Amino acid sequence: MMRKLLLSCAILLPGLVVGAAQASPAPQVGQWITLGTMGGPVANPCRSQPANVLLMPMGAILVDAGDGTAEQLAKAHIPLSQLHAVVLSHLHWDHTGGLAALLGLRFQTSVPRALTIYGPPGTKALVAGLVASMQPGAEAGYGDPRAAAVRPGDTVEVTELADASTTTIGQGVVLRAVQNTHYSFPPGSDLDRRFKSYSYRFELPARTIVYTGDTGPSTAVEQLAQDADLLVSEMIDLDGTLATVKRNTPEMDAKALAGLTWHLTHHHLTPEQVGQLAGRAKVKRVVVTHITPGDTSPADRGRFLAAIHRNYNGPADLAEDLEVY
Repeated sequence: MMRKLLLSCAILLPGLVVGAAQASPAPQVGQWITLGTMGGPVANPCRSQPANVLLMPMGAILVDAGDGTAEQLAKAHIPLSQLHAVVLSHLHWDHTGGLAALLGLRFQTSVPRALTIYGPPGTKALVAGLVASMQPGAEAGYGDPRAAAVRPGDTVEVTELADASTTTIGQGVVLRAVQNTHYSFPPGSDLDRRFKSYSYRFELPARTIVYTGDTGPSTAVEQLAQDADLLVSEMIDLDGTLATVKRNTPEMDAKALAGLTWHLTHHHLTPEQVGQLAGRAKVKRVVVTHITPGDTSPADRGRFLAAIHRNYNGPADLAEDLEVY
């Protein structure tokens, strides 16, 4: 089931804080909200960048944190104090650009509990840099010399995950991580050791959700997604994405454009490849996010869904921001 959150300024449920004026009941435990559905790096006025929320009894688990995440959480009526954990798929800016605001705003509003961030190798260095950037604002505070000093580093904890690892978040969420093909560093190389892009399987008491993050075709991801209740998959339209990049950066030199084209071709999924993944994994439902370019017409949407259904017979949706599954 999919539905769109309608916004209001009211608060509805304690524990699951969401908009009161909605066309259907408030999101429930175990549901997934697509906060932002636009793949980067070019910003789009109609879609926020990649971010998702998984609602659980102990709080909200944020999955990726692209630019605009704090605003999207506010639109979904999920306060920063409700965040229990953050899970990052990889360290590209369109998936991490909103993290600085989240950490800073939690610090500024004195959220008492440290936020745990899970991610691939490199996450500790990323968060350490963000914490360092918070220090001047933390020292200035509200301009009151009587205020007690709080160190920004005390408000966050980081757990770096290994490939093929399993961890438990809170109570009731088993998280499985596998390295996908968004990077193609030689296996065992220094770059492969230092940087990984992960896909995740969230095993809940009542359902299983697989989130691809950014990936190209991957046998490991197919195995991870086997028989999942919901597959949340990235997707790009190669020609449309390249056209958007050229409009945004017309002065890009030929070498840089060639490198970007190779990356988009090998490290992402086309609509047809999304269908192949879903069909081979025998998932029960597909939700497409990280839609690039984001300004899709009805004809585009029909074309994308038709390509997915060439290899997958189940239900498939092209997500919009703030939809609930």
